[in-house]
Amino acid sequence: MRLTILINGPDPTVNHDYAVLWLDTDQQRWSRESHDGIELPAWGEIRDANGVTALCAPRENEPLCTLRGLHVNRRQEISSAHGDATWACETSHAQMEGQWRLQAVDRQAIHAENALFAG
Repeated sequence: MRLTILINGPDPTVNHDYAVLWLDTDQQRWSRESHDGIELPAWGEIRDANGVTALCAPRENEPLCTLRGLHVNRRQEISSAHGDATWACETSHAQMEGQWRLQAVDRQAIHAENALFAG
């Protein structure tokens, strides 16, 4: 299953920074599809613990971004459609806070054209 997630600041009318991510719950990987102001690498790995989804760089355990309230269980049920997000500002390394929102859910099997996520 693939989720499309929008991350932006607490008031998008004032702060226009955003990132659009695809989360592949089968592969436990994510990819950055579009962004402006929220700097994340092109892809990484997903860690899920206690209702917090951590987006990490490849082969790293330290989260680059956390999505509170997002959890997908074994039956592919999604816990929430929105919640709080935290990420580090690239220039100041300060913790930034904002929101995440579920934009789309694709429950069809994903067959990638290119092997970006190949181990």
